[in-house]
Amino acid sequence: MELENKFKKVTLGHEEGSGAPCLKCKEKCEGFELHFWRKICRNCKCGQEEHSVLSNNEDDRKVGKLFEDTKYTALIAKLKTDGIPTYKRNVMILTSPVAAKKDVSINTVTYEWAPPVQNQALARRYMELIPKDKQPVAGSEGAQYRKKQLAKQLPAHDQDPSKCHELSPNEVKQMEQFVKKYKNEVLGVGDVKLPKEVEAQASGAGRSTNGSLSTLTTVKSTDDKVAAQKGSTYYCFRCKENMREGDPAVYAERAGYDKLWHPSCFVCFTCNELLVDMIYFWKNGKLYCGRHYCDSEKPRCAGCDELIFSNEYTQAEGLNWHLKHFCCFDCDIVLAGEIYVMVNDKAVCKPCYVKNHAVSCQGCHNAIDPEVQRVSYNGFHWHAAPECFICSCCSKCLIGQKFMPIEGMVFCSVECKKKMSS
Repeated sequence: MELENKFKKVTLGHEEGSGAPCLKCKEKCEGFELHFWRKICRNCKCGQEEHSVLSNNEDDRKVGKLFEDTKYTALIAKLKTDGIPTYKRNVMILTSPVAAKKDVSINTVTYEWAPPVQNQALARRYMELIPKDKQPVAGSEGAQYRKKQLAKQLPAHDQDPSKCHELSPNEVKQMEQFVKKYKNEVLGVGDVKLPKEVEAQASGAGRSTNGSLSTLTTVKSTDDKVAAQKGSTYYCFRCKENMREGDPAVYAERAGYDKLWHPSCFVCFTCNELLVDMIYFWKNGKLYCGRHYCDSEKPRCAGCDELIFSNEYTQAEGLNWHLKHFCCFDCDIVLAGEIYVMVNDKAVCKPCYVKNHAVSCQGCHNAIDPEVQRVSYNGFHWHAAPECFICSCCSKCLIGQKFMPIEGMVFCSVECKKKMSS
């Protein structure tokens, strides 16, 4: 019975989002079907985040688990049904009257996430200060962007061993220790405040951990006339531009009271994307998203996208791979000791390359083996053989000779070209 229950859980995990259309491939994809160990769709090879999978509940549980056993437990709640920690997202609904010819209608805008501040005007201004296409308004491009970033920046398999493929007991233990360490030492959630509020908070906190008085970042020159006109004495830690008087700033507790960011500047040092829901990892004076912090600490398998906790792994094409995951991208055969070809940065075995990716010879119309020489010109290809790369009129071998290309045909001379044209 226990084995049966475990099997059902795996099946349900792969059924999540099953059949969802791909937003990238449109009708070319038959619907989302999760690969057994890769984090992609078996039909179109796009990631789950590229499909319209309704996964708000799963996203909330993932973030809830991330915040479990941290100082951010106020942001989670445990469901009575299963006791799983769930992220209490702050959803903001704005209503405003819209004048009509006969009546007044109410326009409602729902943000799927907003900074958890009591002052709604401050949260609203925060949203105005991030790019419009990244504002998580329900049903908008910005809401889809947020979902993609949740999947990309905070992969469930970077924190939950049960989301990984066939970890050994030792690897599970290592991963649990790794996750516990980053939760205790680098994980944080940004606060949205007015700079003056942070200054007051800093003053109340007294001295910083290094024993010096903690002060807010101020403009480089107090005599700066432009800064005086703007009425601001604060500047952004990332872009060094001034904060406008009355605008909210993002504050990261692990960075200290002396650093503030514009809402649109609170981004990952590696990918330069907005830190989704302001969840950050602070390391060596830099902000990272979860993915790129983990990448800076552990190798990541290019096959399954999971962090590698095993001492044995391979490196190929400048990437890291679990030994069992250095496989053909098309058929999953292990490539160790086999001939493979890189196609769009994906390793493909020779038979799959010939079958699915090889170009055809204009001469014999057969696939060109990746190991044989070819002649390529303007998107057309030939075997570099006397029987294939020949004049389309007189069949003269053109290898090492001048030729005239015309719409997939090649000629040895103007005369042959004219013969074919007449």
